[in-house]
Amino acid sequence: MTIQICSLLSRALFCSTAMLLAIFLKHRKGSGKSDGKLPPGEMGLPWIGETIEFYRSQRDNQLFEEFVQPRITKYGKIFKTRLMGSPTVIVNGAEANRFFLSNEFKLVISSWPTASVQLMGINSIMEKQGEKHRCLRGIIATSLGPAGLEILVPKICDSVQLYLDKNWNVREEISLYHSTKALTFTIVLECLLGLNFEPGTLNTFERVLEGVFAPPVSFPGSKFSRAKKARREIKQMLIKVVREKRKKMESGSGGDEGMLFTQLVSGMIRGEISEEEIIDNVVLLVFAAHDTTSFAIAMTFKMLAEHPDCHSLLLQDLTSSCLLQVLWTTYGTHYNEEYFKDPLTFNPRRFEEPIPPYAYLPFGAGPRLCAGNQLAKLNILIFIHYVVTRYNWSLLCPDEQITTDPLPFPSHGMPIKVSLKSS
Repeated sequence: MTIQICSLLSRALFCSTAMLLAIFLKHRKGSGKSDGKLPPGEMGLPWIGETIEFYRSQRDNQLFEEFVQPRITKYGKIFKTRLMGSPTVIVNGAEANRFFLSNEFKLVISSWPTASVQLMGINSIMEKQGEKHRCLRGIIATSLGPAGLEILVPKICDSVQLYLDKNWNVREEISLYHSTKALTFTIVLECLLGLNFEPGTLNTFERVLEGVFAPPVSFPGSKFSRAKKARREIKQMLIKVVREKRKKMESGSGGDEGMLFTQLVSGMIRGEISEEEIIDNVVLLVFAAHDTTSFAIAMTFKMLAEHPDCHSLLLQDLTSSCLLQVLWTTYGTHYNEEYFKDPLTFNPRRFEEPIPPYAYLPFGAGPRLCAGNQLAKLNILIFIHYVVTRYNWSLLCPDEQITTDPLPFPSHGMPIKVSLKSS
């Protein structure tokens, strides 16, 4: 792949990584107390701490500008606070990234909000540690390594072309964000997992995702309560699918050896993982590939619309070369002048220059490196390729605001006007 499209995708991921990487230290001595001094900062009120300010700035898509940067200016790159009831140390910078991400399972253990754990499942890979984590990651990586991706590429290409022909060729106005959410959902289920569900299944998964970062309060009508109900529905669907798949495979008619779902069921037959672990990890994979990829695509097209010169370079690049591979950073380093000059300026060419290690990590690093990072990049690149080369398009709401709740999304779904290019 040439530099222009790598740079553009890097910029899209640069814009879309809007959540802080929160890592909670686990003290190895029995007392649970630290012998060292905590960094400077404000803990705020008991339990509440600075949670309100954190959420307010996040909702306005100004988490770095309004919450992190003022505290870096006041306290330095490492500071303490209290978020969602937990004393928290927030770190910024490539060296801090290197320390925490390379010490997973040694000095630190990553942690997720209670609602996320309950809805994704306690048996998902995000909750596993040590040997169990390595076992699950090994099974998942089998389908997401170079050989597995080589099989996936033509399937993804076919899915994207079929979806565009069916949904874009007959309409002038498209909600880009919602359209790509439906497409990425289809790609994960059909191309990666080899599963087929009824059309309404996307809405059921969406209800689960709405509650992932909500307060874990189960009163009737709450986001979390609706999400738990949807999660139970998904579990029943997946139990049926898992057991049917196991029966076929044990009778010698399973097929689809390259499919991730087949690899997971094979692991269950060998006794390496349980039925619950398959279900929880399928739900997690759908979640991990869903909103983040859709938003990265939406931001790519927003930037292309606002910078026609970059669109022209990309179109020239795509029509004269083939598609191949590509790059992540935690939120703090994206906006750090030390690593990126004028970080808020759209400049895809900044990624043509070497980037310091651990300064750009949209998919993490170390043992928790996102297993599906190459799949996400392929989804984005293939979609961009077909849309840019086959359609004329323009934004219908150029000044649309980006909202975060807690993941970023375009407030109106990024509606665009589309028409087929002449041959």
